[in-house]
Order: sequence, then C-alpha cells, then structure tokens
Amino acid sequence: MNLSITENEVSERELLFPNLEKIFCDINIHEYQNVMQKAQESVIAFLEENIQPFSGVSPKELKNQFEDINFNDDPKSYDEVFEEVRTLYTQHAVAFHHPKYIAHLNCPVVIPAVAAEMLISSINSSLDTWDQSAGGTLMERKLIEWTCSEVGYGKNSDGIFTSGGSQSNLMGMLLARDHYAAKHFSHPVRKNGLPENARHFRIFVSEMSHFSIQKSASILGLGEQSIVKVKTDRSFRMNVVLLEDAIKKEIESGNIPIAVVATAGTTDFGTIDPLTAIAAMAKKYQMWLHVDAAYGCGLLLTDKYRHLINGIEDADSVTVDYHKSFFQPVSSSGFLVRDKNYFSLITHYADYLNPKDHDEDQIPNQVNKSIQTTRRFDALKLWFTLRIIGKKGLGNYIERIINTAHQTAVVLENDPYFELLNRSDISALVFRYSADPFKTFDLNRINTFIKSRLYKQGSALVAGTKVNGQFYLKFTILNPLTTMEDIRTILNTIKQYGHEYTEVN
Repeated sequence: MNLSITENEVSERELLFPNLEKIFCDINIHEYQNVMQKAQESVIAFLEENIQPFSGVSPKELKNQFEDINFNDDPKSYDEVFEEVRTLYTQHAVAFHHPKYIAHLNCPVVIPAVAAEMLISSINSSLDTWDQSAGGTLMERKLIEWTCSEVGYGKNSDGIFTSGGSQSNLMGMLLARDHYAAKHFSHPVRKNGLPENARHFRIFVSEMSHFSIQKSASILGLGEQSIVKVKTDRSFRMNVVLLEDAIKKEIESGNIPIAVVATAGTTDFGTIDPLTAIAAMAKKYQMWLHVDAAYGCGLLLTDKYRHLINGIEDADSVTVDYHKSFFQPVSSSGFLVRDKNYFSLITHYADYLNPKDHDEDQIPNQVNKSIQTTRRFDALKLWFTLRIIGKKGLGNYIERIINTAHQTAVVLENDPYFELLNRSDISALVFRYSADPFKTFDLNRINTFIKSRLYKQGSALVAGTKVNGQFYLKFTILNPLTTMEDIRTILNTIKQYGHEYTEVN
C-alpha cells in the first residue's frame, strides 16, 4: 500500500493552508532544506571564525547591542536573523571545542551526537509516555540498561535520562528521604507530606561535594541544616573516619542519619571519594548511598582507569552526566537506581496520560520514573555516539585527557612560578601563579588579575576557585584535542600576566 503524498496532494494542501510555510511538515520540505543549509553554514562560520575560545566582549558592550531589539517589529528574513544572531551570539559564544578552553566542566561534542540533535529537534518526540515516543522509549531504556550494567548493577536496576547532574542529585535525595521515611516510620511522604521528625534528618557529604546537594535539601523541605559537611583528607577526598565521627555526633544530638553522598569526581579537584569504605559505612548505619558521578562517569568507558570508581556498584543511586564525560551536547544526563522498585516512591498516575492499567498491560511509560513530564529524546544522541564511535573510542578520549592532566601536573610541580594544590584522579588541576619568593605580593590579587586578563584577552580560558579563603586558578581538561603544547602556551601566558602585575606593583 502506497502512503506517500503526491505532488497534487501537496499543492491542494498549500491552497487549503496558505501562509503556513514555516510549519515543519511534508508540504514545507524545500523550505526546511534551505533553512537547514543556512543553519549549517552558520555553524561552520562559528568554527572557522572563532579562532580562540572567547572574543573578550564585556557584558556591558554586548548588552548595548540589545537596546533596539523589539519583538513586535515586522518579521525579518532568515538571512537577517542569522546575521543578527551572529552579531549577538555566535561570534561571542564561548568555544568549548577549542583546545585552549580548559575552564569549566564543558566537553567538546562529537559529530554523531550533533547529527542526532537534528532528528531530536525536528521530530520532537516526548519521552514521557509510550504513545508519544514509541521506539524512542525502548532506545532510552536500552541505554539505561547498558549504563546500569557498566556501573555494575544487576538486572533489577533501572534509571531515567534527566536534564543534568543537579536534577539527578535532586532525585537521589528525594528517593533517599522518602525511602527512609517509608522503611523506618511507615510514613508515605508522597501522600502525607514530611513526617514530624523530618527536621532531624541528616545527609552527609564531603566539604568538596557539589552545591546541588544543599540546594536539593532546601527544595525537599529539609533545609540546608540537614546537610552535614565532612572534612576531606589531604587529597581532598572524604575522610571516612571523620564521616563516622560526624554520624555518631548527629545521633547523640538526637538527629537521624538518612543518607550519605559520595562524589566520584569533585568539581574543583577531580578526586574520587573512597566509595567502598563509604558504602560500608552507609550499610552499617542503614543510610541511603548516593554517588554523584556526574564528572567521574567517564571512567566507565576506560579499562585502564575503571578501577578508580570501584564500589560505585554498592550505591542505591548514581548520577551520571553524559554531557560532561561522554562528549554529548547539553542536555544529556542520567539517574540510576540499584532497585527499580525505588521509583514507586515518586510514581503518579493520571488517567489522561499514564493510567494505572497501562502497568498491567505492560505499556512502558517513562514518566513513571521521572520528576519531569515532557522530556526530549536526548538518549538518541548517546545512541548515535555509541553505535558510531563505540565505548572503546570514547574511552580513548578519556584516557587521553587524563594522561594530559597527569603530564600537566608534572610541569606545574617542576616550575618555580607555580604552586600545584592537587594531583587529580581525572583531569582537574588547582594551582596558582607564585611570584618571586623574595618579595611580598598578595597572591590572591595576582591570580585574580591573571584570570581576568585571560578572559578579556580570550585566547585561553581557565577557571578560578577558592580553597581555604585563597584564590586559585583551575584547569579542567576535557578536550582530547588539547595538547601539551597548548598547555605550555597557556602557562607561559599566565606567567607573562603574572610578571606584568609584579613589575607594576
């Protein structure tokens, strides 16, 4: 049976629906092709024209160009809008793909995932229910099954794609709270709200953990008071002895330990908490264990460094962030649980969307496991990537950036003008320019000046952070194209700006 649309039918529909040439549909295929060509040319221009990570434009300079923008004006042509967007956005966009961008946890993206983005945006499936996504649901489930297996989970595990690590961490804390209340107090939080003793709930985290854990506690009604920060050791990993001391202290104070969060790849230092020891502590005190592996999940891809996250399989829940360590475009993240039954704590049924009888008919509705309803088919990007590049290919990228970070650490340690604060398990290095030791300079001011100069100049971008009140520079190496020549060029520029500051001051 031929279901294709004839040219005559297209012409008839054009007559029936005039002035709708911008709608994505079969009668506007030619317009779609022409516009996609213009979009592709715009992206190519971005790659060719942005020869350094950033233009150096200031917020004030760029804001002035927005003064005359009025969305009530007459519509513009595609060419006019592409040019406008070039002026306001693409020529100033930070180029994460550039080898001298080593600032934040932003990876370059792989071409297969970019190709998938076009399908995702155009077809526009919604992954909340089967009747809106069909095969997309099964593809997402297959990728979650694969990721769970790589973590070391059994067949009873499950998960869901999320918007990012913060949402995944929120889900981890949500399930930790509700599971503890149900198991220990027979209190269904979903139905009855927080139990009276919820004000005594305590969640233990490393002092180097991601801020989203505190934010999650606030959103969940537990307040930031529920977060107990545990000191780290000299390598900036959670000190397990101090963790147990903190747990005992809270119990003695009448509080209730419900969860511990271990970090597999801290934002600042790229260090991994002792997962196996923390898992044992969580089991001893009957606490939920969540592992935030938003950064460290890339280690799942490599046989050489996979052992660094041994113990992750003992977690009740895990955050993975494909758009940090799997070279995926934003957004592409995941939340995994060791036992799929945990998701029943957050499952809601709506007759118009995911009625209860769908479960009986084995209709797979992903909304049953998500705090989002409408969700993009972000899993397709990872599907394209793994099928075209493969786990081993991605693993080679991860090994390359880790090796570059190790070599960079050696260079920093052997240069008298730098102080290296840590050796990273992955690829984040915290250090600072150190002036002439025989002269007194404020190193905070010098390094703040250096970071500011780099940003304004734009030829290389690095991050900054504070440790014990002192300002440091930070490299986050996530680009396999970054070479040691790039690193040395950046370090020489840092020294140049440091020398300039000391000479003037």
